[in-house]
Amino acid sequence: MNYSLNNLPERTSKPREQGYTMVMDKGLSIREVENFLEVGAEYTDIVKLGWATSYVVPNLKKKLEVYKEAGIPVYFGGTLFEAFIIRNQFDDYRRLLADFGMEYAEVSDGSIDLKHDRKLEYIRTLAQEVKVLSEVGSKDAEKIIPPYKWISQMKTELEAGAIKVIGEAREAGNVGLFRSTGEVRSGLVEEILTQIPFEKILWEAPQKAQQVWFIKLLGANVNLGNIAPNEVVSLETIRLGLRGDTFTQFLDMEAVDDDFKPEKPSGKPGTSMPRG
Repeated sequence: MNYSLNNLPERTSKPREQGYTMVMDKGLSIREVENFLEVGAEYTDIVKLGWATSYVVPNLKKKLEVYKEAGIPVYFGGTLFEAFIIRNQFDDYRRLLADFGMEYAEVSDGSIDLKHDRKLEYIRTLAQEVKVLSEVGSKDAEKIIPPYKWISQMKTELEAGAIKVIGEAREAGNVGLFRSTGEVRSGLVEEILTQIPFEKILWEAPQKAQQVWFIKLLGANVNLGNIAPNEVVSLETIRLGLRGDTFTQFLDMEAVDDDFKPEKPSGKPGTSMPRG
């Protein structure tokens, strides 16, 4: 950091198990990747090449090399995995991972109907070759999955070999964990957390209000994903309580000078109606 500030929350250091920031690359050019990494590499744990952008983006190998030189792991979006398996090309997908030297893979079923037992088979197979991130939830806004099913799927996918489970939100943050307005389905999240360790969950939260909600609930070291490259530094300040949304979240307000504390109601007569 550029200077010292007291009483900031302790951030985990890389490589970390919790406090993950997963960045969504929707098709950055090599120069844009270099510019992003100049300021964001320290705060980025892993990058997802969104959905199937890796199929069409120019200079893919060179782009992967730039991320690798910066020590940032990359993986292909789960939609690409689904595009392969719906075409009966799972072995081709495995070869693709090997050909590009991928260390991670995402297994998802957000765009297709896939029997869960078969999804678990894919996770088990890939977990022998790479680190697997498995995504739970649908990209279909009309498909509401009850909390017990989220929990059951997350448990079994972790048991099958996934290192983390991803809570689906889409790149817009308006399905799965969230309502169409972007509002968090708080009851769903809180129920999931009664059964699944929070460090094993990566919550897709592309909107600032969603990031703030999770940080207030779970602290500075919650795992967050689908972060835009130009929002990584901003997110780090939210994690540290250095932006208005979380400014007092990590401060000991009892120790703060009285001049900085919110004024208490005066209690003067006539300011409130007595109950009786």
